[in-house]
Amino acid sequence: MTKEALKEFLDEKVTQYNNPKFITTDPIQIPHLFSKKEDIEIAGFLAATIAWGNRKMIIKNSHKLMNLLDDAPHDFIINHQEKDLERFEGFVHRTFNSIDIKQFVKSLQHLYLYHGGLEKSLIIKDNSSNYRTAISNFKELFFAIPHQQRTQKHISDPIKGSAAKRIHMYLRWMVRKDNSGVDFGVWDTHNPTHLSCPIDVHSGNVARKLGMLKRKQNDWKAVSELDYNLRLLDKNDPSKYDFALFGLGVFEGF
Repeated sequence: MTKEALKEFLDEKVTQYNNPKFITTDPIQIPHLFSKKEDIEIAGFLAATIAWGNRKMIIKNSHKLMNLLDDAPHDFIINHQEKDLERFEGFVHRTFNSIDIKQFVKSLQHLYLYHGGLEKSLIIKDNSSNYRTAISNFKELFFAIPHQQRTQKHISDPIKGSAAKRIHMYLRWMVRKDNSGVDFGVWDTHNPTHLSCPIDVHSGNVARKLGMLKRKQNDWKAVSELDYNLRLLDKNDPSKYDFALFGLGVFEGF
């Protein structure tokens, strides 16, 4: 397939899947419950954090988390007291348990009170063309307060080779302005040209079948390789192709 034919094919798939119907089957429906910017970004961050495994269970447990946050994530994060964390006892999503969610609530409070919140904490502060160092720096900041070591595994580090799929997905939600009612684009201080396509088993396999990815592992080197090829198709909005690759894999069995 020529570059032109590939772009035409993938652009058609972006149009097919980047529309409000996509929301009903995706964890992005969780931040869509809210209208306040801080609620959207906190709800999105927590939903993205547990976005692995069965999609119905991801969505179910994300709704449960929002209920535990009194359906007002920002207000709860900012104003909670230590005793308020008792409500999270018994919460579990795969390996993410009550210890982890309690720490996430504390760390988010620290970010919003002292570091300007999620938007400022994840911004690219060097001359990078992607979020590799920004995500690694964010992880260090997120765990700057006392925490159990086990909780660190729930935020990936691209510097250590991870594809950081869930954070890249979250960044797409917050940064990309799609004008279709799916991605939010509420982080005006960020640039969508720096976004990377989240790589999971579905998008990775489709990219390989299309000749856009040769690396077999879904790691940071794979993200970089796919970045290069997607930016040849659209340097201003490369992460839009997440809809095409994911949709082809999950909904069409490509």
